[in-house]
Amino acid sequence: MWQAEHVRAALQQYYPACDVSILGMTTRGDQILDRTLSKVGGKGLFVKELEVAMAEGRADLAVHSLKDVPMELPDGFTLTAVMTREDARDALVSAQFASLDEMPPGTVVGTSSLRREAALRSRYPHLVIKPLRGNLDTRLGKLDRGDYGAIILAAAGLKRLGLGDRIRALIGPEASLPAAGQGALGIEIRADRPELAAWLAPLNDTPSALAVLAERAVSRRLGGSCQVPLGAHARWHGDDLQIDAFVAMPDGSRNVRAHAMARVASVEQAEQLGSAVAGDLLGQGAGEILAELEAAAASAHGTDHGGGSDPAPA
Repeated sequence: MWQAEHVRAALQQYYPACDVSILGMTTRGDQILDRTLSKVGGKGLFVKELEVAMAEGRADLAVHSLKDVPMELPDGFTLTAVMTREDARDALVSAQFASLDEMPPGTVVGTSSLRREAALRSRYPHLVIKPLRGNLDTRLGKLDRGDYGAIILAAAGLKRLGLGDRIRALIGPEASLPAAGQGALGIEIRADRPELAAWLAPLNDTPSALAVLAERAVSRRLGGSCQVPLGAHARWHGDDLQIDAFVAMPDGSRNVRAHAMARVASVEQAEQLGSAVAGDLLGQGAGEILAELEAAAASAHGTDHGGGSDPAPA
């Protein structure tokens, strides 16, 4: 809702005479809170209902946190704008500890992300990593009750909701590489609405959009989903875009990492840069990791009859 209200406020600045209303919806990703996203269908769970509303004409546009959006949109839909990005880093939230480095063996750390889990297990094998689901208030409540010694959340969500003071430490990309699109808001519309795309164009922030599209190109080539511990983060150095990416096993036992930097001035160049980094990862053995993860996921789906959820889009 914060994201929708943020976009409404931005639109009303550009078009004061326009009435912008919000159609509140609860997605399956919001409803299923007792299992990790990697086990119940992944990123698509947060967007499908919104796309149905647009297809039926009940909504003109949908606002997404881009880290939750599948790399391939369904036919008939397009990502038309990426707004100025908030902090893309992960954040440590804890009343007991000021950093991951000072946590003693056995400290319980909560996270909903296989990507964060893999990074933590690789760098801090003495910590106990446990799943954490629910909205932000629910997650913070579990921490405050003592269920966890610390939790890891996206810094952007905390800052947007005025909870930046709960951040004990920001975790740099070298320790926890962000998810593709983390901290960025994207606006999705039907592809047959060019007049709407033109209307929304002032909300697009080109540097943020190019960085996010490079990251999403990495994930797209590698088939990224919530079942794959994958991070991709792009940063600007003048006119040059630097991108770092990794793929890992969830237990942190194996990971491959790559980076590249190039002059980027177009969507095509951004996506080429992301694809090149993905190619580097594949050359280092990412394909073998992905094959193992796919086999493990297939085995789990074959034995788990209680999920009942659709698979995530590729």
